Amino acid sequence: MSFEEKLAQFAELAVKVGANVQKGQTLLINTSTDTVEFTRMVVKKAYEAGAARVTVNFSDEAIDRALFDYAPEEEFEKYPRWIAEQRDELIERKGALLWIDAADPDLLTGVPVNKLSTHQKAAGKALENYRDAVMNDKIAWSIIAIPSKAWAKKVFPHLPEEEQVPALWEAIFKTVRICEGDAVLNWEEHLIKLHARADLLNAKRYTKLHYTAPGTDLWIELPEKHIWQTGSSRTPEKTEFVANMPTEEVYTLPSKYGVNGYVSNTKPLVYQGNIIDKFTLAFEDGVIVKAEAEIGQDLLQEMISSDEGSKYLGEVALVPHESPISASNILYYNTLFDENASNHLAVGAAYPTCYEGGSELSEAELDAHGINSSITHEDFMIGSGEMDIDGILADGTVEPIFRKGNWAF
Repeated sequence: MSFEEKLAQFAELAVKVGANVQKGQTLLINTSTDTVEFTRMVVKKAYEAGAARVTVNFSDEAIDRALFDYAPEEEFEKYPRWIAEQRDELIERKGALLWIDAADPDLLTGVPVNKLSTHQKAAGKALENYRDAVMNDKIAWSIIAIPSKAWAKKVFPHLPEEEQVPALWEAIFKTVRICEGDAVLNWEEHLIKLHARADLLNAKRYTKLHYTAPGTDLWIELPEKHIWQTGSSRTPEKTEFVANMPTEEVYTLPSKYGVNGYVSNTKPLVYQGNIIDKFTLAFEDGVIVKAEAEIGQDLLQEMISSDEGSKYLGEVALVPHESPISASNILYYNTLFDENASNHLAVGAAYPTCYEGGSELSEAELDAHGINSSITHEDFMIGSGEMDIDGILADGTVEPIFRKGNWAF
């Protein structure tokens, strides 16, 4: 298969499987100037799928960085109203949203933490309605990524410059199952396998999970009505979409106040254009009581102090160490990929869709059921080939879920 054929399949995947654009629907694409040629292909595919209108918001990383370097301090307390209103209109029109990422992992390195924090909080407040729509699957949304020069250099620094972007393209094609045959059919088969794994976990009804690995000894209680989900979701109109491409996970939510012990990351976390690494979080009754990082300590503290909910966990995700992305031994410095190579957790908001009837509950009702709410949701990777996970049933029976980083059943 030629490079051009793979590109065409990727564009089709983004439209037909990721966002799953419907006839007469509006599609909003958020991306950067590094993706112009590929974005044009996606736009064409969307119209061919029947989209009524496709709107593209292009950003530019040099311009994005200039904001943090030169804008006055008080500007970070604001957030452009038109951005929130554009997304609100998309939600009202039951449109679809696609992010095409090509971000430089080091884009905002050196920016004062207070600027990043203030900006994050202002955005979180302004985009509350959008965040609710995404967390509750009220619209179809998807995130994919393609190479940029800066990102490819970070991933493949040992390669000659002219080989870096092509190498990242080929790696990404493999992660999204563009190889032999029809990529859309490959994804249908992949999602069937993920659903089968989620069904097995849902049948178990574990009350707790126990994680053990070097640097990790963590107990996580699960709500009685928790639901294990996959990367495939459905809107209220029953339109299936895949939020993350690639995806290798099955995930659920923890009981907000039922997390105890400590956990260490196993891959760097890229957060707001910076890297946080070699960190450990300690929990007591759900709250992060201690957070220490060798790289990015100030940013780690900022991340877990965004609001009250950012001190708690919101997601528990299982990914075998033998997953295709992990087996590639490529560190992507991009959570979209790295979280699908590793068991991971998320600080901040839980997905209400992972709780029976959760999407119908208010924030206060969610809290009463032990479901966390926050303006943030940040995944961090904890899995390795040395991790064991046990599931505890209601009668106290302990069953192996993971052994040496892989499924035990």
